Amino acid sequence: MIVTFPRRRCPGRRGFRSLAQEQTASLTRSIGAGMPPWIRSFVLLSDMARFAVREIRCKSAINRVQGMPFAWSINPYRGCRHACVYCYARPTHEYLGLGAGDEFQEVILAKVNAPEVVRLELGRRGWRKENVVIGTATDPYQQAESQYRLTRGILQAFRDFRNPVSITTKSPMIERDLDILTDLVGHASVTVCLSITTLDESIWRKVEPTTSKPSKRLATLRRLSGLGINAGVLLCPVLPGITDRSDQMEAVVAAAAEHGARFLSTRVLRLGKGIGDYYLPFVEREFPGLRRSYADLYRGDYAPEYYVQTIRARVDDLRQRYGLSADRTDPAFAVSPHPPRQLDLFAAA
Repeated sequence: MIVTFPRRRCPGRRGFRSLAQEQTASLTRSIGAGMPPWIRSFVLLSDMARFAVREIRCKSAINRVQGMPFAWSINPYRGCRHACVYCYARPTHEYLGLGAGDEFQEVILAKVNAPEVVRLELGRRGWRKENVVIGTATDPYQQAESQYRLTRGILQAFRDFRNPVSITTKSPMIERDLDILTDLVGHASVTVCLSITTLDESIWRKVEPTTSKPSKRLATLRRLSGLGINAGVLLCPVLPGITDRSDQMEAVVAAAAEHGARFLSTRVLRLGKGIGDYYLPFVEREFPGLRRSYADLYRGDYAPEYYVQTIRARVDDLRQRYGLSADRTDPAFAVSPHPPRQLDLFAAA
């Protein structure tokens, strides 16, 4: 089965058919080996961007998270077409026998039964209506969502169960689901974190090649805030030598405040295994003058503490000046009505 995304340009019916056949054959060769037998393969093609979506069925959808400022997460997709060069989730593809580089953005796995599984999990007697973050590893509103609508189905379950939810995304596509989010607001906490790395479009095009413009994300932020949704900005990650100048970061903070953000947080780039292997060649290609600086700064996965503290202090000062909080907690639901309790779940596929 081949599903074709809407195309901005068409080489003609015969030309597109040949292009589709060629891309399908190429993708089949590149992803056909070593995948579990329970994964069904489908291909989504565009003459603007080639990628494949493989449909999978998950045993569970809500995952217990450790070492993060939240306890539960959902990722409707694995892999992400946004193709951000710095993405910390790239190594997750290696667990599937796929590459953390191009395959991370060209082979997307869609958990097609996730909305139904989420309903079962939210309805369990042991579930205590804790906040769940959607989109911790890959964007829940990436391009495949326009076809699969998994995130929308999951949000409908949260609305029906009046369960708190947080969403992390780079995409204005979230506006499609404002009907659900506004229904949920007033019954449970709803928080939306819009990731904005830079307002410099020349840098944006290089580091986040298939995402929406930062200006469009800011417009979405204004609309969300205007509807009473607890919305803010993730100035993440800060890229040393690329987006870490004071004026660059102030531009993001000032725009966030102007567009109604209630909070802003930040994080410095991490270069773990599978991330640096993709990111550092990008730096050498696009910013060759920074090669030595990165070699000095990243002796391991993390930038040195002095650099991290410098960035934090800079952002703290900017937040104070522009009246933004670092706390993402929905002010309307600052205290959870239910004590936390662990839910025993199978590991998600």
